[in-house]
Amino acid sequence: MHRTPRKLVPGAAVALAVLVAMLVASSATGRSQSAPTNTKEPQIIYVHPIKVDTVLNSDKGKWSGTAPISFQYQWLRCNDNGEACNKITNATGTTYTVVPADERHTLRLDVTASNADGKKTVRANATAQVPVKPGAPAEVTAPTVSGQAVVGQTLSATSGSWKGTQPISYTYKWQSCNSTLTSCPGIGATGNTYVVRAADVGKRIRVKVIASNSAGQSAGLSDATNVVQESGGGGNGSSVPVSSLVAGDRIVVESVGFSPNPVTSRSEPIRVTIKLTDQKGKAVRGAFASIVSTPVLTSTPDAAQTDSNGTVVYTLTPRSNFPLKTGYSVQFYVKGYRQGDSTLAGVSGGRLVQVATHG
Repeated sequence: MHRTPRKLVPGAAVALAVLVAMLVASSATGRSQSAPTNTKEPQIIYVHPIKVDTVLNSDKGKWSGTAPISFQYQWLRCNDNGEACNKITNATGTTYTVVPADERHTLRLDVTASNADGKKTVRANATAQVPVKPGAPAEVTAPTVSGQAVVGQTLSATSGSWKGTQPISYTYKWQSCNSTLTSCPGIGATGNTYVVRAADVGKRIRVKVIASNSAGQSAGLSDATNVVQESGGGGNGSSVPVSSLVAGDRIVVESVGFSPNPVTSRSEPIRVTIKLTDQKGKAVRGAFASIVSTPVLTSTPDAAQTDSNGTVVYTLTPRSNFPLKTGYSVQFYVKGYRQGDSTLAGVSGGRLVQVATHG
């Protein structure tokens, strides 16, 4: 039986031509197309406490996407909440030196990643507030928040550590942030603990600590939690409980961050942030993390459990024999494990890391 060929209407012909062109172009280039995606937020690294003439260094974080990816930097001057940020003129390099105009402000950094398929800008968390008067509180280690970002769970905050005229008192103000930390209104809760509410679902929680003494006051901001979930369940998409790991799974020491870095003083505590994930890259909550210097040159903290971000924050005290040599580094062994597991048959993982020193 003879069939008469169908004729394409003009609109269908155009659509088909566009589709064919796209397929031909894709075949000709032979590459997958992917705009930059941020997989680890940028950070600002500096030697605490922050003050005029402190040099801030940029860590662009981690990115995926079609190579090559180029990066641009813009430093920002913000209020003590890390909001109402304005671009600092001519501050577009990978480092920035604090100036008198930054007093009373926090500083942030925009990192813009660009490739042939698009661009994306991500903002680093704020520094501590730059103090104005000598003797006013100055942040040495940032406040921290631990606990699971799950409705009904309790988050606990530390004040961090501060230098300045004694005594220093601390006020805690809990905040609910959007995913990019560009808006962090206060929740109205004070105190060093907070029970996560249903209204927090989809938000990220952090604490703002205001340190006060006779010379003035300064604010410090913790890192924010992961996005709050309604329930812990067997996994909330961004993290999994350590109890869900089975034979063949492995805890990975994904990152270890030191502050300050490099270490320049034996009298200043070292803040260490450890993040544990599984082999699929999901944060592992409720696991234990341990850290010890090799040889032992700092205090060794008791092992603590990871929070909903898969992180543990420790404060280490350098010993009198801690080396302060330019171009030198001190090595640490970090281990992530599940309590009660057999040493040989468990899901533990370890990693050697190091922090630079400067004489």
